[in-house]
Amino acid sequence: MNKAELILLETLCSQYSVEMSFFTNLGDIGLIEIKTIEESHYIHSDQMTDIEKMIRMHRELDVNIEGIDVVWNLLKKIDALQNELIVLKNRLQRYED
Repeated sequence: MNKAELILLETLCSQYSVEMSFFTNLGDIGLIEIKTIEESHYIHSDQMTDIEKMIRMHRELDVNIEGIDVVWNLLKKIDALQNELIVLKNRLQRYED
């Protein structure tokens, strides 16, 4: 993995005014993957969109870490069901034509 694709968590803490424990807790429950290199904690830049959504949930909606976990898992299930629905609609359309 290229270190240029990693973002230092301390930078995110200062940029978003969030405690390090917020990211640690997200990592503990498996919502983000934290990489440790030479005693510094990083996340991959691909996770930034998801992290920004989680920070907004926490700040604007006052959702705690456990609530973020529940909401995030429900959103993933909704996405999976929507994708399955698209596949089934396409399959049904082939039979109708």
